[in-house]
Amino acid sequence: PWFAFVMLLLMFSLAGIPPMMGFYAKVSVLQAVLSTGQVWLAVVAVLFSLIGAFYYLRVVKLMYFDEPVDTSVIVVSKDMRIALSINGAAVLALGLLPGPLMTACAAAIVKTLAS
Repeated sequence: PWFAFVMLLLMFSLAGIPPMMGFYAKVSVLQAVLSTGQVWLAVVAVLFSLIGAFYYLRVVKLMYFDEPVDTSVIVVSKDMRIALSINGAAVLALGLLPGPLMTACAAAIVKTLAS
């Protein structure tokens, strides 16, 4: 159940579902595209995001609602369990509190473009 929950968080983030981090990434890219006046490109990006979301959410459906094909227990090391848990928690935390990360990214972009 824990691995399925972490996978759910990661799939929601990839699909761009709020409040996951992937949502803010997609919104930032769309804002940048729209600020240049390329509405057609933003429409194409949204369409492709919808197609991607279909496939990501299909994995979630398979995990939670379909009958399992293989019922063997997944055995992983403690280190792997910790790494996956940290990644899942980071995706959730950065999605709920995106401000500090967005500020750091904006500062890095400004610094890179200034040099």
